[in-house]
Amino acid sequence: MERMQQIVGRARAAFNSGRSRPLEFRIQQLKALERMVQEKEKEILAALKADLNKCGHNAYSHEILGVLGELALTMEKLPSWAAPQPVKKNLLTMRDEAYIGYEPLGVVLVIGAWNYPFVLVMQPLIGAIAAGNAVVVKPSEVSENTAKLVAELLPQYLDKDLYAVVTGGVPETTELLTQRFDHILYTGNTAVGKIVMAAAAKHLTPVTLELGGKSPCYIDKDCDLAVACRRITWGKYMNCGQTCIAPDYILCDPSIQSQVVENIKATLKEFYGEDVKSSPDYERIINQRHFKRVKSLLEGQKIAHGGETDEASCFIAPTILTDVSPESKVMEEEIFGPVLPIVSVKSVEEAIEFINRREKPLALYVFSNNKQLIKRVISETSSGGVTGNDVIMHFFLSTLPFGGVGHSGMGAYLGRHSFETFSHRRACLIKDLKMESTNKMRYPPGSQKKVDW
Repeated sequence: MERMQQIVGRARAAFNSGRSRPLEFRIQQLKALERMVQEKEKEILAALKADLNKCGHNAYSHEILGVLGELALTMEKLPSWAAPQPVKKNLLTMRDEAYIGYEPLGVVLVIGAWNYPFVLVMQPLIGAIAAGNAVVVKPSEVSENTAKLVAELLPQYLDKDLYAVVTGGVPETTELLTQRFDHILYTGNTAVGKIVMAAAAKHLTPVTLELGGKSPCYIDKDCDLAVACRRITWGKYMNCGQTCIAPDYILCDPSIQSQVVENIKATLKEFYGEDVKSSPDYERIINQRHFKRVKSLLEGQKIAHGGETDEASCFIAPTILTDVSPESKVMEEEIFGPVLPIVSVKSVEEAIEFINRREKPLALYVFSNNKQLIKRVISETSSGGVTGNDVIMHFFLSTLPFGGVGHSGMGAYLGRHSFETFSHRRACLIKDLKMESTNKMRYPPGSQKKVDW
């Protein structure tokens, strides 16, 4: 407990000194972070390989590219984001200065996730630094190699007092959550999200929760199935299905189910070859515990493709399940693995009803040649984000907020949205001491004449 107090106390003292506030300092720290990513690329890729069996080009495109892009955008746009934002004035304030000012919140806690252990720590960190905060970073202990590397590298490049890293498991995180922060951003599952929110409530600390859920994917009969299935296959099986916005299950008419299966099978062969286990592009389940959980979801299911497993290497083949019952175990929890159930629905109305009976997902996907149908699904459902005729791609557009709703989370980040999440929008009005006669109408004694005026 004392160690956590010291870490947070040191960060708060550094923040209170004011040195994180000037834009020049923030940009200097962001440039240092960029230099770290560029200079330590090999070490970062090696850690990701050790944790998730990510090959170099996948790790670079999934993790490093997004961080470099976020840094470039933030450094370019920060002066305009941080500038006072003038607002429209009324008759009583015409001669005054009125604007929204952006000020840092203070000391921010960023708790990362294990499935994309580098980018999911770095992108929120970039936003918190850009907003002028001190930051305590807690990488996931499950991706231990990446967590260790982040703890080694950040102090070499960033201000050691303002930006601290805490490693460890549940005990360390529990201790950390007893401390007072000015904002907490957590990425992970809903159960732990509730724990984080409960701890934050004791200090009235606002939270951004990036959680999960079962992200549905509706395929309309009026659709280019070959293209749709290629895009779905990419998003579902990348990172061995361990992506929070991966399509969790497919909803489609029974008449196209077999075509969907055949198109996905053909795409899997195209992506990973005849022997997926030996493909350098196919990752592994993070550990034995998650391997056993995902494998158990296959029990009693009709496996149309895949199903092979190897516990020693945490390998689960890309798997397709057909004729899945909505009440089955695989439809009760987020899969977070390379298992794709197909549930039959006979109309878009039935698909919408099915989606709305469940908790609000982090993402929702619709494939159709009919744009009006896509917009109908969007207007009649709720989710953190939506992509029509593709999957996952809304995450890669930094002008869109990334976040959940309901059980899939609250708040958002990426690009300007990160800056605003970690800033306080301060109402500022600066009046003139002259023209006092114009204020007589608001001073006592009151009269009907003043009210009518």
